[in-house]
Parts: sequence; C-alpha cells; structure tokens
Amino acid sequence: MDKFFIDDEYIKKLLEVRAADDEIDRILDKAESFEGLNHREVAALINTDDEKHWKRIFSIAGKIKEHIYGERIVLFAPLYISDYCVNKCRYCGFKCDNKFNRKKLTMDEIRSEVKILEAMGHKRLAVEAGEDPVNCPIDYVLECIRTIYDMKLGNGEIRRVNVNIAATTVENYKKLKDIGIGTYILFQETYNKEAYEKYHIAGPKRDYYYHTTAFDRAMEGGIDDVGGGVLFGLYDYKYEILGLMLHNEHLEEKFGVGFHTISVPRICSADGVDRSFEYAVSDDDFKKLVALIRIAVPFTGMIISTRETMEMRKELIKTGISQISGGSSVEVGGYTAREEGGSQFRLKDDRSADDIIYWLMEEGLVPSFCTACYRKGRTGDRFMSLAKSGNIKNVCLPNALLTLKEYALDYGNERFANKADELIKSKIPFIKNDKVRETVKENLVRLENGERDLFF
Repeated sequence: MDKFFIDDEYIKKLLEVRAADDEIDRILDKAESFEGLNHREVAALINTDDEKHWKRIFSIAGKIKEHIYGERIVLFAPLYISDYCVNKCRYCGFKCDNKFNRKKLTMDEIRSEVKILEAMGHKRLAVEAGEDPVNCPIDYVLECIRTIYDMKLGNGEIRRVNVNIAATTVENYKKLKDIGIGTYILFQETYNKEAYEKYHIAGPKRDYYYHTTAFDRAMEGGIDDVGGGVLFGLYDYKYEILGLMLHNEHLEEKFGVGFHTISVPRICSADGVDRSFEYAVSDDDFKKLVALIRIAVPFTGMIISTRETMEMRKELIKTGISQISGGSSVEVGGYTAREEGGSQFRLKDDRSADDIIYWLMEEGLVPSFCTACYRKGRTGDRFMSLAKSGNIKNVCLPNALLTLKEYALDYGNERFANKADELIKSKIPFIKNDKVRETVKENLVRLENGERDLFF
C-alpha cells in the first residue's frame, strides 16, 4: 500500500509551525483571488493569533460566499430509515449497547414519511441509517431509495436522494450509483487514528483505514460526488481541518475531483452517551473553522444541520455555509410521529421548514430546492470546472428562483407567496445573461400556469 494520505506525525509538525506576517499576507492574497489553498497554507492560517489576520480571513470568507454562491441557500431534509447498528461508538445514540426499541421503516412507512416531506416542499433528501448488515443490508437501502423516487404527491416529488450510510464495498457503491443517488456522504468523525479508535470501541466502523478510504471505493464505483466531514469535538479542530484538506487533496490527485460538500457538525448531547468532550469547540472557534474551510475550498459546498441554533446558522451563512436542513427529524419514523426515544442527537433549531424558508427570505436570501446539476450530469469534475469558470452562476440563481416560485405556488399561503414574489422580482436583475434572464421570466409565467420542474 502506498503511503497513507493521513500522516499523524506530519500533521502535528504542521501545527507547530508559525508563519511570518508577510507569508500570511501572501496566503490571504491568494485566497482573496478565489484560488483556494493547499493544506500547508491552511496550517499557516490556523496557527495565527493575530486578530487582524482573523478579521481579514472572515472578510475573505464573506467575499467568497457572496461571489460564488450569492444569496442562495440550498435546503434538504434527512430521512432516517433504520436505527439498527452493530457499532459501539461513544458519541452516538444509535450505538449497539444503547437500550431502546429499535426500528427500521417498512416501505409503507417510507411512503408515509416521504408524503409528509413532499407536503413540506422538500425535493432533496439525505437518507441516513445505522450500520447493520442483517437488519439494514444494501438491498434494503436500495429498496428504500426506489420507493422514495417512486412517490408522487400532487406536485410534490423527491428529485434527488443523497445517501449517508456506512463505508462499504466498490460493488455496493456501484449499486448506489446505478439507482441514481446524488452525493454519497460519510463523516470521518475524526482523522486522528488514536482518537478514532478511542471513540469507536467495537464493530466494523472501528477499522480506521477501511472507513477513511471509503471515498476511494465510492469513486471507483462510479460515484463522483462525495461529501466529507468530521464531528468537531472529538479531537483538536485544527488537526481535523488539516485532515480534511489532506483527504480532499488525495481525492483530487487520484480521481481529479475532491469533496463536493463538507459538513461541519459539532458534538452535541444524545441519549445514553458520554457528554464530556475535552475537545468541544467553542462558538468563536467554530466560526473560525467554517471561515477557514470556506477560503481553502471555495467551490465546495458547506453544510450545517439543525444541531446549531438559528443565531449560529445565521452567522455562518454569511461566511461559508451554502446548504442547510429544515424541519428535520433525526428519528426513524420521526416525521410521522415526532415522539421521544432513539434519536441520535438533539436539535437546536426545531423550527418548521416553512418557518425556516420564510426566515431565509426575510434575511434577503433565496431558498433553493434545485437538483438540476445532478439531473443534467453536472457532477464531479464537470461541476467543478463549471464552478471554477464562473459559469455556474448562469444556472444556480435562475434555478433557485424557479424552485422558490414552485414552492410558493404549491405550499405557501398568500403572505408567503407575496414575500416570495417580492424577493424573486428583486433578484432577477442579478441574472447577468440576457437570454437566461428572459427565459426565467417566461418560466415563472409557465409555473403560474401549472407547469412544474422547469430548470436550466
């Protein structure tokens, strides 16, 4: 086996280096030109204590967010299909020795959950499950995805299913690719091997190398959109950021494309788990790590969940976050019956999807339910080349406005519809391409006349 791309000793040495002011200025100049940063440059920024540097880092992160993503925020919802799990992970409510009545959804129960999610206006789901090859085999996951795609409720439909399941084989990733998933998501939890083995006491997930190389197998299986992340709080967040950067560079070098998305969950309370974490990340450090990741990988989407408060999500949207969940349940069957028991963790933003969408509009942001890139084949290196050229803007804002109009027509009351129309009208002039702008105007009328799913 070639030298492993996560080198513990190398990362720790990087964290000892202190860069001179002129070197930090050079790195920030590079970041400000939307070029992204390598892991050594990120390490130099991580270690600075100078407030003037951090002020500039936050400023650049904001500029990148505005320049590349504009005011769009993509919305999705998780769908937990099974809480059976054979792993014993200290931080997780699904761990195998946690005693509660476990459940996996039948196809009729899947339909009930999806019916509710479609009625909420969601078009994009993230299927989530514990690891249990007997109770939750790959064939069951595939059947769930087929059922989701087959569900239609009036104008409602799930247009893209992303998947967050345990590390698996190339053969199984091929099956997920063939069924038409969007992004394959897997959190590393922690890149530090010693900490990883401390928190993963037993079960197949304890195999650090198998877990860490999952994206290699996914890409070998044909999945070119993968989403990484760590659970911040299990180990030093500075180490974890460098782990993410090294992992991203490894994928770019080997497969030509790195992470499509990076998620930034923080450790939080869950039933039946230890609640003392020595590396818990403060709010100030959390804001710093989001800004650092944003300037390091400017074209990678960043995701934050309902683990964070409304106030924190609002702040982080300004400096990096491009996707959020809304109206979420983290229990199996939780949309059908939001009841206590068996949840992985507790939510801090428990507002309804409608409330979150309206809140985003009040903030001047454009809630987006767009899934066009997946269905147009703009994935992997094709997506990244379009993003880096700046041409992605010709489709993202238009598609966001059209999906918002769809939502307003199908699910919004008069107050919501008026707010959406006002926002859409204010954003149309920002579409720079004359032909695209005029087509958007035409498509808005077509939506009002009953057509649906119009996209670029």
